[in-house]
Amino acid sequence: MPEEKTMEDLEVRNCVKVLQKGEVLLYPTDTIWGLGCDATCAEAVSRIYRIKNREEDKSFIILADSVEMMEDYVQDVPAVAYDLLQAMESTPLTIIYPKGKNLPANVLGVDGSIAIRIVSNRFCARVISGFGKPIVSTSANISGFPSPLRLGDIAESIFEDVDHVAIVEEHSFGEARPSRIIKLEEDGMFRVVRE
Repeated sequence: MPEEKTMEDLEVRNCVKVLQKGEVLLYPTDTIWGLGCDATCAEAVSRIYRIKNREEDKSFIILADSVEMMEDYVQDVPAVAYDLLQAMESTPLTIIYPKGKNLPANVLGVDGSIAIRIVSNRFCARVISGFGKPIVSTSANISGFPSPLRLGDIAESIFEDVDHVAIVEEHSFGEARPSRIIKLEEDGMFRVVRE
């Protein structure tokens, strides 16, 4: 007898199909509602810049489902990064690494850096795991406007421009806010960019 699929299982599969086609997804992350796409597809990333009306010199965060996936997209992961990830495992933490790899230029910072967060949100992690690659994560807003904490906060134009809206039960993010961001320097030092 085939295993019964839950609504979440079906929606994870829908989101993975959207990502596989190089399309743009509106989805809940472990912090706020975000726009996402295949982080390895320059064309899809360019579409998100257009949807947000964002300058292309402002890079995006990408989301991974594990340390192993993160390691495939960072040139060198210093030991301090593993310490930070372990120390902050219950808090959404984005780390900016000095050099990214296996990613298009429009995902990287102008200096070649890459910002990555390993997600804790179950739905988001399942989508990334099913897709097998990291996805872009940027707040689902027009640049310069507030980040949406709930689906109802998102501008109508965003809904019109994405290819799929994740159908998930609206849940509480707790104290919804963007992740903490720490930037690692090439000399092994780090600084807090956003608390």
